[in-house]
Amino acid sequence: MKSTNKKILVAGAFLALAGAAHAQSAGSNIVSLGWFRVMPNSSADPLTVDSINGRPIGVTRPNTGAEIQSADTLGLAFSHYFTDNISAEFVVGIPPKHDVKGTGNYAQYGNLGSVKQWSPAVVVKYHFFDAKTRFRPYVGIGVNYTWFTDETITNQNFVNREFAPGATMTASAKSSWNPVFNIGANYAINDNWFVGLSVSYVPLSTRASFTTQAGPVTIQSHTKIKIDPVVTFLNVGYRF
Repeated sequence: MKSTNKKILVAGAFLALAGAAHAQSAGSNIVSLGWFRVMPNSSADPLTVDSINGRPIGVTRPNTGAEIQSADTLGLAFSHYFTDNISAEFVVGIPPKHDVKGTGNYAQYGNLGSVKQWSPAVVVKYHFFDAKTRFRPYVGIGVNYTWFTDETITNQNFVNREFAPGATMTASAKSSWNPVFNIGANYAINDNWFVGLSVSYVPLSTRASFTTQAGPVTIQSHTKIKIDPVVTFLNVGYRF
């Protein structure tokens, strides 16, 4: 009797996973909303002073750097299934605001500033199993375009001590195209609703440029920042 009950439970679990949901079949359009967690694996080259009042300097300050801190934001995605197994997804999030923390000799200042990151992406995915399977893992590869706004140096103590008392400092970061590597899984609750979780890795770096104005003196400097974020996306989707 116990053996029979176990078989019934196993069969029930199998049917729950392989039920008759068709929410991820050819021609399906799905919009999903969820939570992004952006976790940079960042580091920066030492700061290089390029010029003073237009005169080339090229002096690197050793043991200086910065790192980008993790951030959360709301994400939106639209997917279209070209076949039962192949889909394309456009995904975008409200730009997260990242704090920028000093490292090396700059660690004593804590947060140096902040920046907002815009990273819409298009990802092509291959979904395993057939369209009737409720639980469907996938792998994907795509491309994103990243640009930055609101690059702000907020730590005046850092500017005063490292450049000149009362100086002002502005920043900008270079935009770039980057590959996206993606894995994840969806679970179809019924024909219209599903939940999903994905993890993406984006090899991303940027050149950050700084202009410091100390009275009549203009100082140009830069650093290269490796960001390389791992991005998780927990979402709920609807087929229409």
